Amino acid sequence: MALLDTPAEIDKLLPTMKVVAFLGIKTADGNAPAYYVPKAAQHAGMKIIPVPVYFPDVTEILGEKVYRKLSDIPGPIDAVVVFRRPKDIPAHIDDILAAKPRIVWFQLGITNDEAAAQFVAAGMDVVQDKCLKVELEDRGR
Repeated sequence: MALLDTPAEIDKLLPTMKVVAFLGIKTADGNAPAYYVPKAAQHAGMKIIPVPVYFPDVTEILGEKVYRKLSDIPGPIDAVVVFRRPKDIPAHIDDILAAKPRIVWFQLGITNDEAAAQFVAAGMDVVQDKCLKVELEDRGR
């Protein structure tokens, strides 16, 4: 697959993102992108799957069951949207690879070229340093 960056590539990708896991999602805090971006994706019609890194006692976020690992999610997922610092991504590579999403999306401000190369080599499309909420809004979703 490929590293995707252009508006045309994003245009093709977004409609295919129906079931989306959010790695590093936060709990109800309207000021945290790791909360309001998944909420916007849910509002745009995506089925969101929360995979928080913190909040060990939380069992539900935005009305959806929480999973502790991506590879524990039953059924296929189209995309994993990553809310982790670039230096923290290597700890999640094996879990992302095991979950086999078609798309790995690093949120705005997040790039990790080494991890991205591994995901592309495994047959996944990768987006880096883009805000999913902004991309959805730019396309009227």
